[in-house]
Amino acid sequence: MNDKISSPSRRKKEKIVAELAEKVARSKGMVFTNYQGLTHKQMEDIRKKVQAMDADFIATKNTLIVRAFKKYKDKISNSLQGATATLFLYGDPVGPLKEVARIIRELNLSAIKFGILEGEQVTSEQLLKLSALPSRQILLTQLVVGLKSPISGLHRALNWNLQKLVMTLKTIETVKSSK
Repeated sequence: MNDKISSPSRRKKEKIVAELAEKVARSKGMVFTNYQGLTHKQMEDIRKKVQAMDADFIATKNTLIVRAFKKYKDKISNSLQGATATLFLYGDPVGPLKEVARIIRELNLSAIKFGILEGEQVTSEQLLKLSALPSRQILLTQLVVGLKSPISGLHRALNWNLQKLVMTLKTIETVKSSK
């Protein structure tokens, strides 16, 4: 009889573990944060903001997280203590990280615990440095401008010499025509 009572609960937990495992397989990185002190409304706001940036923010029990993270089990099992929410990063990690770091600063909460980016464990300090970077789009724009500026300078220099030559020839023509 005890099996029948715990059976729906067990199935629910197995479903959660399967969903988490699917998110782990799909994500490029995961960040583990302490969500203690956040209200339900604040959690929902974070979830909505990061979903727009191709990420998920999910709070679950640590035991379920460890079961879902089979290939990272040795990296996370000792580090998960207390209330833990996981930020799954599917696209550019900087945008969602910036949002979570901003909310942590605004609400004066405890910091990010640690993360796993592209299979490597990263510290909270490294994640905060990453969150301070400009977005991928801005970095690409800066790269293009940086690559374009020497070419633009060369174009301007060559163009100025041609303009100077044309102005000199015009002046010579004017002087000769006035004689």
